[in-house]
Amino acid sequence: MRLQDYDTSTRVTAQVVSSTRISPATTDEVREIVLDVDDPEFAPMAGQTVGLLAPGQKEFGQQHHFRLYTVADRPQVAAGKSRIVLCVRRCNYIDEYSGERFQGVASNYLCDLQPGGRITLTGPYGFAFEVPHESDATLILIGMGTGIAPFRAFVRHLHEDHPEFRGKIVLLHGGQTGMDLLYENDERNDFRLYYDKPTFEAIRALSANPVWEADIDWQTPLQKRADEIWQMLQQPNTRVYLAGLEKIRDQLHQVFAQIAGTDSRWQRRHAELVAGGRWVELLY
Repeated sequence: MRLQDYDTSTRVTAQVVSSTRISPATTDEVREIVLDVDDPEFAPMAGQTVGLLAPGQKEFGQQHHFRLYTVADRPQVAAGKSRIVLCVRRCNYIDEYSGERFQGVASNYLCDLQPGGRITLTGPYGFAFEVPHESDATLILIGMGTGIAPFRAFVRHLHEDHPEFRGKIVLLHGGQTGMDLLYENDERNDFRLYYDKPTFEAIRALSANPVWEADIDWQTPLQKRADEIWQMLQQPNTRVYLAGLEKIRDQLHQVFAQIAGTDSRWQRRHAELVAGGRWVELLY
């Protein structure tokens, strides 16, 4: 779905409560931004996104600059307001023709906001991650960078709102280097602080050549656990969630085909997971 196809007619105003850098100073800036929304009914769940209407570029006749962000924590309602959390990477890009460097409009707008600042949100969009019916379900969560934001919200929701859930959660998270692995650094070590080892495990996947910004090497960590991962994928109560860039899907299909032994064997298993609603993608 293209950005211009989203319905932005339903709008709410939110105030910035806090904006905290959660990535080390030596890496790209990623900020956790806490917002209080005036409408208590505006409470996006894990897996959903909200739209930001940043000030548009007037020189292009643009009233608003619209971008989507995935919620990064379970919503809380208090004092007539809904509190939501976003994780935002400050983005810049290079024009492929001129070579000129430009700042990302929406991300820089959000990262520059100070407490007390007010913004306009739309949405929420998409479907919330469903809590498994099986209390012993196995969840395989795969994402990179800020792509693991919805998993942060989902895992907190499971552990804090559904104490009956006793299943295993495996997070495979990727980055160019170890310093890029959000939520597992000295700045903000959420997963280690909140979740015990018997039910939660984080597996790292890094770039094969971080100097040249090569693709994330998903193969090495998955192949080390190939038999275990394949057994998980055979279980009727296993669910797989992907979040992040679309290219992750193609890269993972190749690795899972190797784990399965043949491409056709993996295609059958993948089709079964999709048909059973146990393969969920949140990709862009």
